[in-house]
Amino acid sequence: MSTPHNSASPSQFAKTVLMPGDPLRAKFIAENFLENPELVTSVRNCYGYTGTYHGKPVSVMASGMGMPSIGIYSYELFKEYDVDNIIRVGSAGAYSAGLALFDLVLATAAYSESSYALTQNGFTGDTTYPSLKLNQRLREAAQKLEMKLYEGTIHSSDVFYRESSDYIHDVSVVHHCLAVEMESFALFHNAKVLGKNAACILTISDSFAFPEITTPEQREKSFTRMMQIALEAAI
Repeated sequence: MSTPHNSASPSQFAKTVLMPGDPLRAKFIAENFLENPELVTSVRNCYGYTGTYHGKPVSVMASGMGMPSIGIYSYELFKEYDVDNIIRVGSAGAYSAGLALFDLVLATAAYSESSYALTQNGFTGDTTYPSLKLNQRLREAAQKLEMKLYEGTIHSSDVFYRESSDYIHDVSVVHHCLAVEMESFALFHNAKVLGKNAACILTISDSFAFPEITTPEQREKSFTRMMQIALEAAI
């Protein structure tokens, strides 16, 4: 059986899936970290792979950009492929001046103005939460690898280009958001709806506090610390 967005058979996904946004980052993780990776789906070039990491099955699949996209892929993985855990490995823009390029952020909550959850099942809240169990596994993996994690609420936005920057004060100060990305609110919501587990670890790729920014190649190939932590947590 397959879905309109995934050509894999049900047995081709491991119980834990790493989910970057970029299909090329999924390809990079599979080819550089997994043993015997197999491309199991490539519908719309949203690559999904399954292999092993230290002998244990792990999958990696791209989500694309934004909540509608990760909403589709994560829902199908959880419901149609019986995946238990999805760990988003993404990039984020820092709101906090205390975060530098390539710093690692573990999301403890995702705040959003999005109507995704309201439309999906009538949820009226503005914050969704990751799995406590998965977050603890990510902390333990980071500690084992001697890598520092910053923790806090992140902002999941539906809009990348805004005409005004006034919102930054609201989300960074009022809602205490460390950084912004575009997917985790929907991922955490789907996991809760379906009784599954989701988490998110992010690498800072740019900032609202300083002008530096990473290149597309760096975002594809240089976020390896985040990948290592997620893979250790996956097994």
